[in-house]
Amino acid sequence: VIFSFLNTFLCSIDKQQQSKDSVFFRDGVRRIDFVLSYVDEKEGDRKQEKRKIYEANLVKVGLELETEDKSESDDGKTYFVKIHAPWEVLATYADVLKIKVPFKANDIPDNKEIPMNWLSTPFRLPEHIMHPEPDYFTAPFNKSKSDFYLIDDKDTFFPPSTRNRIVYYILSRCSYVRDECVDRDKKGIKRLLNNGAYTAAFPLHDCRYWKRSSYANCESERYDLHKYWASFCCFFKEQPLNLIRKYYGEKIGIYFAWLGFYTEMLLFAAVVGTLCFVYGLLTYDENEWSKEICREDIGGKIVMCPLCDKKCGYWKLNSTCNSSWQSHLFDNVGTVFFAIFMGIWVTLFLEFWKRRQARLEYEWDLVDFEEEQQQLQLRPEYETKCTNRKLNRITQEMEPYLPITSKCARTCLSGATVIFWISLIIACIIGVIAYRLAVYAAFASIMKDSPTSQLHVVGPYITPQLATSVTASCINFIIIMILNLMYERVAIWITDMEIPKTHLEYENKLTVKMFLFQFVNYYSSCFYVAFFKGKFVGYPGNYAYMFGSKLRNEECDPGGCLIELTTQLVIVMTGKQVWGNIQEALVPWLMNWWGSRKARCHPESLYSRWEQDHDLQPFGQLGLFQEYLEMVIQFGFITLFVASFPLAPLLALFNNIIEVRVDAWKLTTQFRRPVAAKAHSIGAWEEILNGMAVLSVVTNAFIVAFTSDMIPRLVYMYAYQPDGQMNMKGYIDNSLSMFNISAIPLDNRPDDEENPPWFNSSITICRYRDYRYPPGHEKEYHHTMQFWHILAAKLAFIIIMEHVVFVVKFFVAWMIPDVPSDVKARVKRERYLVQEYLHNYEVEKLKIQLSKNCDDCTCTPMIYPSLPKHEVLSECL
Repeated sequence: VIFSFLNTFLCSIDKQQQSKDSVFFRDGVRRIDFVLSYVDEKEGDRKQEKRKIYEANLVKVGLELETEDKSESDDGKTYFVKIHAPWEVLATYADVLKIKVPFKANDIPDNKEIPMNWLSTPFRLPEHIMHPEPDYFTAPFNKSKSDFYLIDDKDTFFPPSTRNRIVYYILSRCSYVRDECVDRDKKGIKRLLNNGAYTAAFPLHDCRYWKRSSYANCESERYDLHKYWASFCCFFKEQPLNLIRKYYGEKIGIYFAWLGFYTEMLLFAAVVGTLCFVYGLLTYDENEWSKEICREDIGGKIVMCPLCDKKCGYWKLNSTCNSSWQSHLFDNVGTVFFAIFMGIWVTLFLEFWKRRQARLEYEWDLVDFEEEQQQLQLRPEYETKCTNRKLNRITQEMEPYLPITSKCARTCLSGATVIFWISLIIACIIGVIAYRLAVYAAFASIMKDSPTSQLHVVGPYITPQLATSVTASCINFIIIMILNLMYERVAIWITDMEIPKTHLEYENKLTVKMFLFQFVNYYSSCFYVAFFKGKFVGYPGNYAYMFGSKLRNEECDPGGCLIELTTQLVIVMTGKQVWGNIQEALVPWLMNWWGSRKARCHPESLYSRWEQDHDLQPFGQLGLFQEYLEMVIQFGFITLFVASFPLAPLLALFNNIIEVRVDAWKLTTQFRRPVAAKAHSIGAWEEILNGMAVLSVVTNAFIVAFTSDMIPRLVYMYAYQPDGQMNMKGYIDNSLSMFNISAIPLDNRPDDEENPPWFNSSITICRYRDYRYPPGHEKEYHHTMQFWHILAAKLAFIIIMEHVVFVVKFFVAWMIPDVPSDVKARVKRERYLVQEYLHNYEVEKLKIQLSKNCDDCTCTPMIYPSLPKHEVLSECL
């Protein structure tokens, strides 16, 4: 009894020490490839029966299981099922999935020499981090030819990321009902997680992120990633993309490659945008029209017509002095140059990314990873929900399919749902516009005595227009965030309802739905300010009203609507980025801190590797999707409306430098290890970026033409300057039309108490922003010829700018090949070697087989002729 007790005690101590940071079974040899967890609440439960059958079926397909009792867990009620895939299972499914593995060391010399390479030394990482494994020629794995590949150790031949990908493929297709049952829908770990049979399913991190594993045969790649990648001290360093790909898989690796490349390219846009802003600062004193607005003898004598009915009084033009100076910072000649530059920059960014992506495809063995290979991996949900079968003409096998009637009905319902939600956004935007119209009158009434002027620093800058714009932008931002949270669940539900066939099709459908919604949600308010506000106002005595209501359409400041578009853009863009980073970093940390509060009381030796990972947040279905969406929305802000705010790329650059490290930190420390997945590109996002690049040329041309005052100023300077000089003197007086105050209808006139003290009956004329004939003219209040000249100049500018930018864009795209020439040569070389080595391998096998056959017979040994070297035709290459 004493011996048995001591033996049990020693085994428990050994187990505690082994489980501290172990990624192996109790024998210390078999690696844990996946972990399932569940809470066994009561005996005889249906969930228990499902688990029992499911685990038995996993064993049938060759997986090895080991269960940790709930008494060993930190909460005393969670069971952990550890899964190991032996060599036979890995080899079988590597063959099925066509996983590429090395067969020969790469013998192509890398003659790439970068001039002045020493300048990049401070930004480099150690060589073993940047290139964690040697470069090999690879070929799809074939189980029957396993001796063809470079297999030194079967236990380490497939890296952990490949192992967990194979195991998850099996888990997704294994049934949890008995073989005699006809209900084919009962399969897959995802359904078991949804119905609560299991609480979690995840692969393990290989060690703690803050220190290396104590096991020599454990790679400790998580530690290296945290030290050299997720640390904020490394914000200026390059990313270890090969190590990211090795640990997390190609799909996550290519996201960080794209994000890093996008951030690098933003540097050039940020520099040019900052120079344009500096140009606005340097020409601050040359702003003639702002001087006229601020001068007491010009702007101080111009009485402006009320901006709203009843509650808005007459006001003097020089009250907008500060806003006109601010507007010049963004509304100057540099804005036109920057808009054209960004049209070319976005083309260079997309074309150079294609080249970078092509290089990664070669280096990461994704050249032959085409969409056809995805067809081998039908979604388990598609296989189970599609009960109909039809013959595949290519494979001559029966496969599941969704009837066309059902597909059309599901697509129509999905489209109607998306349209409904987009209509809901538009309704909210109309509500915000109504708020702007209603609240402006209140702000104007409150601020008529300038109570804000007592604020020494910001008081002079606070006007009714600014207060309305800022509050409306903040309300709009809150509505955007609320609608985002609601629509995300709806988008997933309607995409699941459509039953996409493959994972690629599922992601593309979800991408389109989410992006359409987010596009309208984030950009609609900016489109309103840029292209609608102040364009349909009318004139005193004949104002336009919103949908026939008593709310008068908004007018722009005499300095234009561009400064308000800038305000809208800054609030929505920066608000989204700050909120996004806080949400990404703080929420997972708080949830992990709360979830692991019990485990922190235990000794470190009792807190096993699977329990540590179990307490982390799951990397959800939309984990990477949300990251792409966030960056693409930001890309829209810095391209679609960049003419109104040249500093937008600079803000985006600062955000992305932080974003890369925040994403790396949370992925390395706060989330469970995601299942590795392959991807040879950024998918549908590339087409979305191309579409936004084309649209950005149009929007920026219209912003410069219709939102900015650039064209009216140029027309005045070249055609209407009374002295014939090339300056802007007299522009303000020229750009304001006159109206007889006595002709203003009673419904539009301000209440007597709303008028300022200086207003009296001697003032008979008020001014408004338009080009119309004055009272008493034979064409009274009709548009002047200057109005039509300006409109023609605006349209001509749009056509010329669009054509110039598009010609340059397409010329640049034609000049830059999508695939670098050295990559093309390497791909051809590798394909040639694969065929040559496979041929030689088959010849050697044939020789051995013939030799054995001759040893068994009594015939005279034959002399083998020397077989010629295998030649590969150029057409095959």
